[in-house]
Amino acid sequence: MNTLLMRFRKNLFSDSESGMELVQVAILIAIAIVLGLIFKNQITDFVNSVFKDLKGSF
Repeated sequence: MNTLLMRFRKNLFSDSESGMELVQVAILIAIAIVLGLIFKNQITDFVNSVFKDLKGSF
């Protein structure tokens, strides 16, 4: 039982790389959201023009 607890504690604190990956993903998502908010009008205009061109081609 004592070795099981020691193994659990070792695995709990030694896996810091996965925590860093989670932080990196959260930062990338935050950057994507901020860029989306900054360029909202340009993105909307681009998507609307693409769909208008697609609709006109059929």
